[in-house]
Amino acid sequence: MKTILTAIDFSEVTPKVGRLTEKLALAFEGCKVCLVHVAPPEPDFVGYDPGPQTVRDKLAEQFREEHRKINKMRESMEGKGLDVTALLIQGATIEKILEEIDRCKADLVVMGSHGHGALHQLLVGSVSEGVLRQARCPVLLVPSRQED
Repeated sequence: MKTILTAIDFSEVTPKVGRLTEKLALAFEGCKVCLVHVAPPEPDFVGYDPGPQTVRDKLAEQFREEHRKINKMRESMEGKGLDVTALLIQGATIEKILEEIDRCKADLVVMGSHGHGALHQLLVGSVSEGVLRQARCPVLLVPSRQED
């Protein structure tokens, strides 16, 4: 195994996803890790080109915080001797993860699964299900309710 792509969303399952990624990458000597967080696309506002300033300011602050978090995770993994790239990208989550799988030439995807109910699945869908169905490599899902 040469490259693991780890999709993170900064939810309660993210630390578990990170720990499992570290274990796997350390087990495969020379394995690279590509950390990816996909921020939602900017909202469209009727009558506004870039959107109201307050919304842009809030989004900019959110992006800075997410950038800080993903870099902290990268630094922690690098401290354990891993070769890590951290990416914060914006767009449609499933599509962006699939693009990064191809770009990074990932051999494995590690991501969390929140285990929402059937109604949520029906109305909103699932990022993990979308990636699992369309990825060209194995996908390892870490359940949020997993015991440590």
